[in-house]
Amino acid sequence: MDKLLKKRGKALAIDVMVSAAVTAAVEPLLRKKFKQEWVHALVTPTAVFWGLEYAQLKTCGQTVGHKAAGIKIENAEGGELTGEQILKRVAHRDSVMTLQWFNQRGQDMGAQMPHDRYAHTLVRELDN
Repeated sequence: MDKLLKKRGKALAIDVMVSAAVTAAVEPLLRKKFKQEWVHALVTPTAVFWGLEYAQLKTCGQTVGHKAAGIKIENAEGGELTGEQILKRVAHRDSVMTLQWFNQRGQDMGAQMPHDRYAHTLVRELDN
């Protein structure tokens, strides 16, 4: 398995753990407002995960997981990531990307997975 792909997996695992902790803190507050269980099972975790990733990428250029793994997401054309790129990236990753990944899994996808190509982003390793 590609070294960069392993780092991406490590970063995602860390980001999921951070998001789960924030969701656990926010959910009791939202339970008073929303009584439907599906909101707490589907909407809250997704909104928290996407919101955290958007805020971190927009302000710092990296998430907590990316910093720990030593990777950075960049605009493929150069410059800063745009809000549209970040939203396209997370929405595509959490929807159709899995199906595309199964079709292309034999290819080297460390720096650019299907959701990166869709959002015109690249992932690169940072020098230690």
